[in-house]
Amino acid sequence: MSTITLKDSKFANYSSLLLRMGLGVGFLSAVADRFGLWGAFGQPNVDWGNFSRFLEYTHTLNWYLPAGMIPLLGIVATGAEILLGLLLVIGWRTRTAALLSGVLLSIFGVAMTLSLGIKAPLNYAVFTGIGGSLLLASCEGFAFSVDEFLVRRSAHRLAER
Repeated sequence: MSTITLKDSKFANYSSLLLRMGLGVGFLSAVADRFGLWGAFGQPNVDWGNFSRFLEYTHTLNWYLPAGMIPLLGIVATGAEILLGLLLVIGWRTRTAALLSGVLLSIFGVAMTLSLGIKAPLNYAVFTGIGGSLLLASCEGFAFSVDEFLVRRSAHRLAER
């Protein structure tokens, strides 16, 4: 059976860039929603509108945890999404950020499935995000990224010696 390798093609560069941006901006958009930056709850395309509504949703997904742990869990999840979103958008430590994104999305997907049923993570394309994250983690290079800049700078310094 033959395989197709896209590691050196422009298609691979641009698709990994698009995947990086989609995942990173997706995380940051979810955070913006829970801080009301997309509008108040009840407006079109606003899921939470504020952090307290997000914490209610967090409690729904994690019903088995003591209520006192929910604020900490919401803060940790939000911090992880901010950090991973920024790392993916700028393309720094991209493989690690992509792998951790896949882990985070897997946790979300399992919690959503157990609490709300399989349709919830399907509606939010959580499994697609997991696959995309893991695929991105397996890429060899990342166009328009800090990672690429650092590799080129290192190669330039080696060539000068």
